[in-house]
Amino acid sequence: MHVPPVNRAGPLAAYRALLAAGALTADDSQGFAAERLQDLWTKLRGYDPPLRAPAFSLSRLLRLRPTEGAPEDHAGGLYLVGEVGRGKSMLMDLFFQHADVVRKRRIHFHAFMQEVHARIHAWKAANPDGADPIPPLADSIALEAALLCFDEFQVNDITDALLLGRLFTLLFDRGVVVVATSNTLPDNLFRGRPGRDAFLPFIALLKQRLDVLVLDGATDYRRRRLGGLQAWHVPANASAERALDAAFTAFANGAAAGPRTLRVMGRRFAVPLAAGCVARFDFAALCGQPLGPGDYLALATHFEALVLDGVPRLSPDNFDEARRFMTLIDALYEHRVKLVASADAAPDALYRSGEGAQAFERTSSRLAEMQSRKYLELAHLT
Repeated sequence: MHVPPVNRAGPLAAYRALLAAGALTADDSQGFAAERLQDLWTKLRGYDPPLRAPAFSLSRLLRLRPTEGAPEDHAGGLYLVGEVGRGKSMLMDLFFQHADVVRKRRIHFHAFMQEVHARIHAWKAANPDGADPIPPLADSIALEAALLCFDEFQVNDITDALLLGRLFTLLFDRGVVVVATSNTLPDNLFRGRPGRDAFLPFIALLKQRLDVLVLDGATDYRRRRLGGLQAWHVPANASAERALDAAFTAFANGAAAGPRTLRVMGRRFAVPLAAGCVARFDFAALCGQPLGPGDYLALATHFEALVLDGVPRLSPDNFDEARRFMTLIDALYEHRVKLVASADAAPDALYRSGEGAQAFERTSSRLAEMQSRKYLELAHLT
């Protein structure tokens, strides 16, 4: 979808221009969300919290800090929630594109949390005296962006859950405005997980500082854009393996194939087979091992294409593998990585029932879009 250049009319005018051009179909839920984003855009025009130098250590003089306290005439931001394919990310991207804020950033939430952990690790290494890393972390994030736009806000890790309350309290205190998309209502974040009681204050903070807006349109627009290219091969038999071999060779474009090693937060992540811009894994090696978002993010940013062998049917019986697979697909999708895979079932039939099946709907929808010609023509994002 072509996004019109930044203009002074804001995201609502851009949304209406896309409707008029036939690039979008009229949708009452999207239209209302565009109006709410327009309201926030108006309040944020020229928003640039003043910066001040910290009162400590002349060696840190260049580390300016935002003056605490956001203007009282706007909320802390907006939380767009709805089922898969309802246009949340499209609307947030229109808002971000047109936001008249000098310091702004749009990032997938998985990637943001990986950066947070990397910065905390670096801070502790540089400050072995045990100084608290969270306030300086909030300072640096607020310096970089007065507006943070998060795609696919979700919390699956207890370490993240315990960290978020303190970090976001400080970010809001420093005037950072947040716009986020999610498939999960704030009250349902981290539901049913051990330690959730410690996460409840953060949920309360989100509901206090962000306006929650539900997109309840009935159409999954992502599925409507499917193309006819075969990138998903069922069943995972010898014929599928030959097709995957051919795809790997095509993506490699003559480059020599062999193992490769990536570095993820100071440790080694082994890629069993890679050539040029493409990597190849068996499902068991990529999702049956204790890998996390950081590993999948490294894979997504280093390679333009992934060939994946033998995706099995998923269920509560192998939920750890399913959860890792969902995280993997999020990372690949966000960075527009091309995926060619063999599997025991089509995306819609991979995870049919039981706990986790509803959460997998987003993944199956994304897998469907990732087979489309339009997706396959997108440029890789590093």
